[in-house]
Amino acid sequence: MNFLTVFWHYLVEIIPALAFGFFLSGIIHELVPDEWVKKNLGQKGLMGVFYATITGALLPICCWGSLPIAISFYKKGSRLGPILAFLVATPATSVSALLVTYKLLGIKFALFIFFAVILMGMIIGIIGNRLSFKPRNDTIESCPHCKESTKHIHKRSFFQRVSSILKFSFVDMPREIGLETLLGIVLAALVASFAPIGAWVRNNLSGFSGYIFALIFGLLIYICSTATVPLVDAFIKQGLGQGAAMVLLLAGPVTSYGTILVLKKEFGVKALLLYLTFISVSSLSLGYIFDFCKFF
Repeated sequence: MNFLTVFWHYLVEIIPALAFGFFLSGIIHELVPDEWVKKNLGQKGLMGVFYATITGALLPICCWGSLPIAISFYKKGSRLGPILAFLVATPATSVSALLVTYKLLGIKFALFIFFAVILMGMIIGIIGNRLSFKPRNDTIESCPHCKESTKHIHKRSFFQRVSSILKFSFVDMPREIGLETLLGIVLAALVASFAPIGAWVRNNLSGFSGYIFALIFGLLIYICSTATVPLVDAFIKQGLGQGAAMVLLLAGPVTSYGTILVLKKEFGVKALLLYLTFISVSSLSLGYIFDFCKFF
């Protein structure tokens, strides 16, 4: 009964913010042109990294969904920097994740995550641009609907755009992350209501050990940015420190086995090691900074 009570509490808290976040995600998805994304996120130099980071932090795409987009940048001749920046910033947060974070953890968590993700994306992008890497430049793909160049534009009416927004918001987005979000709420309710878990967290995850647990847990078990929030909230209520919680919020959504395999195949071991090392060091450092900031 305690589990059901906590589970229902999380549903009531999260669903309104999640629905609004899904709707904003649908608007972004519909109104931001694909050509703009490809043109600006594939740029070389610092501006390409900047566009990749900012756009990735706002786009409603999970870790798995960001992979094909990153590969498309690679095929269009993008340098490694914008690709790595996009792969970090895109899954780390989203509009819906920020709203849920604000609802459950407060404005301090939400603001810190947003700016931390931008900082992480910019730094790894700058480092990636300095690595020796040979971009690809494949030919333009044809439109799957009419077999013409992808540079032409399909004009749609106002009602078609509204329909597309609603479909992406309340059909495609729930289909993509709905099951993971529900699983995250279930795990959060289990952690919050099961007494032995709370005792173990309080006895074993204080101080630096909490940081290490959060990093390893985040690297090994992929949960999308929105679904991670209620789980982190439950861990905090059971005694996990805020700094360690921030580590889990930053590292958990960014890594998945799919990302690791694709990075190794397409970009090589050097890029993969840079990616994993940077995620580990930056999330631990930012988690410590966040914990330190609570004294001010």
